Amino acid sequence: MLGRKETERTAAVRGGGGEASMSIIGPGMNIVGDVTTDGTVRVEGRVEGTIRAGKAVIIGRGGEVVGDLVTQDAVIGGRVRGTLVAESRLELQASSDIEGQIRAPAQHLVLEEGARFNGQIQMGDGTPPAALPSRTGAENSTSA
Repeated sequence: MLGRKETERTAAVRGGGGEASMSIIGPGMNIVGDVTTDGTVRVEGRVEGTIRAGKAVIIGRGGEVVGDLVTQDAVIGGRVRGTLVAESRLELQASSDIEGQIRAPAQHLVLEEGARFNGQIQMGDGTPPAALPSRTGAENSTSA
């Protein structure tokens, strides 16, 4: 069950209007591949791939993304391993654990006490950051 604070955050990200769709990747669900939507994606499970959402991405406490996120607004409460691009607003909650690169406007970046971040951050001056280039086969051929 969602707490009042989280419900308010989710409603703020949705913008209050019921026009945009929300896709939910529930607990225990594992997606391998890219996710693309014009609306909002809420991740409570695990995604291995790029998420591109026209409106917002919400990563719950139990959610994990191994890949890149590209969206207008993002609220992160879980784990992200990759590049996170939020063109409008980014909130890293106390329970978040980020490893990678963040690109977001400085005036709309919220970092709660307790949030963990290891990587690089690029804070813009209000102009939207450049979108991620599409992945090529050469980038995917590196081995661990």
